[in-house]
Amino acid sequence: MKPLTYVSGLLILASVAAGCGSGGNTPTTPSPAASSSTFNATLLPASEVPPVSGSEAGGSGTSSLTFNLTRDAAGNITAATMDATVTVTGFPAGTTLTASHIHPGALGASGGVFVSLGLTPGEISFASGSGSFTKRGVTLTVDQANSIMANPGGFYLNIHTAENPNGVARGQLTRVQ
Repeated sequence: MKPLTYVSGLLILASVAAGCGSGGNTPTTPSPAASSSTFNATLLPASEVPPVSGSEAGGSGTSSLTFNLTRDAAGNITAATMDATVTVTGFPAGTTLTASHIHPGALGASGGVFVSLGLTPGEISFASGSGSFTKRGVTLTVDQANSIMANPGGFYLNIHTAENPNGVARGQLTRVQ
């Protein structure tokens, strides 16, 4: 039995040694890691600058933004898309959205368009004044994703109508996960 044990040990040792050589083997690179981050906002006409008055002032809404992120082995974001769902209620029957954007700006401050959700005027209409829409795969640059993730409260999402072209309801982003 000893010769068999000795031979088995040599075979195992030879197999391990063969796997350790550098004979043309290329090291494997880990594949990019996917992750996501979610942000919410409560959309209110009173949060617009200046606050909305008139027939659309009684509306409100919520939004959920999910950033779908690709990261390299070091954890750095290398690509990003966003899925956005917006739900509104209390607007006049027939309210039609003309746009929706993420803007830089703290509470009470306005900023230019940072990320467009890509709505076309008239694309989203709420026959009863309530409803929701979802936009998937909105492209974000790495800089946009990093900026929002570093300071979500420094950004807001709003929706626009013909009656309120500068924004009818807005809410600051808050990180959920």
